[in-house]
Amino acid sequence: MSSITPRRRPARAKLLAAAEELFYARGTAATGIDAVTEHANVARKSLYNNFASKDELIAAWLEQRHADWLAFYAARCDGTTRPALAVFDAYLDHAASSGPDFRGCGLLNTAAEYPADSPVRGVVRRHKEEVEQLLAEDAPEDAELLSYLLEGAVTRAGLDGTPDRLQRARDMASTILAARQSTAHQVAQESTTRQADE
Repeated sequence: MSSITPRRRPARAKLLAAAEELFYARGTAATGIDAVTEHANVARKSLYNNFASKDELIAAWLEQRHADWLAFYAARCDGTTRPALAVFDAYLDHAASSGPDFRGCGLLNTAAEYPADSPVRGVVRRHKEEVEQLLAEDAPEDAELLSYLLEGAVTRAGLDGTPDRLQRARDMASTILAARQSTAHQVAQESTTRQADE
C-alpha cells in the first residue's frame, strides 16, 4: 500500500498568506520581516529567494488582494446585477471575507503608510483606477461620483470596523443609477414625442 504524501505549499504562497494576515491586521510598517517569516514558518532566506525586498513582498500582497477582489467581482457579474452595483457587491463580499476583523480596504490602509510618490502607492493607485474604469464601463456619467461614494464608504467602514456603510453606499448607488436611467428614459420619450409632432 502506498501512501500519498501531501504536497507542501511553496514558500512564496506561505509568505503571501502570512502577509495577508499580518499586513492587514497590523499594517505594513508595524510588521517586520521576521514576523512574516515566522508566521509563514519559512526561513528568512526563503523570503529573499522569492522577493527582493519587503516592499516587493508588499506589492505582491497588494496584487494578490486585488486579484482576490477581482474574483469576487467576476462572481457577481452573473447577468442578474448591474456591473456598477456588482463593484459595490464585490467590496461587500471582500469585507465579509475578513470576518470580525474587518479593517476597511487593505490597499488604502497600506497606501496611507507611504509617501505619495512611492511605488507601493502606485500599485494601489492603479488598482483603484481599474475599479473606477469598471464603474465607467457601466455608468460613464456617474463613474467618478460612484467611485467617491464607494471609496468614502469603505474608508468609513474601516474606521467603524463594520461593512454597514458599504451596504448603505450600495443602496445609494442603486438609487443614483435608477434615477439616471429614469431620466434617460424620460428624455428619450420626450424626444420621440417631439419627433412625432413635427
